Amino acid sequence: MKIARMNKGSWGKLRAFFDLKTSDGFIIKGFKIVEGINGLFVGMPSTQNKEGEYYDSVLADKELRDELEKIAMRAYGQDSVLNDNSEDKPLSEEAEMEGSTSSAEEVKNEEFSDDDIPF
Repeated sequence: MKIARMNKGSWGKLRAFFDLKTSDGFIIKGFKIVEGINGLFVGMPSTQNKEGEYYDSVLADKELRDELEKIAMRAYGQDSVLNDNSEDKPLSEEAEMEGSTSSAEEVKNEEFSDDDIPF
């Protein structure tokens, strides 16, 4: 898994939108980083029903959610934004010192359209 695109900002409690690219090549759109009472957390893509209630449209077990949260928080905390061409480059000086060349936290900052906002 890696972050395909992230748009940081401040929309109420919403801090970022991002898309996730799986190892199989699927891109899942509509993940959110939200500021809650216990800090930041990752919100899954959701759909609104006829009664106005939201429910997750992507389900994941606890282990997968934890991994996704680590990847998303690292990408959100980055000062620099990486391009698609930098897949094999370290994410930061800290990652370089650790010898990590993983592209799992890769971020591409593109403008989102109104269609990307799930509410």
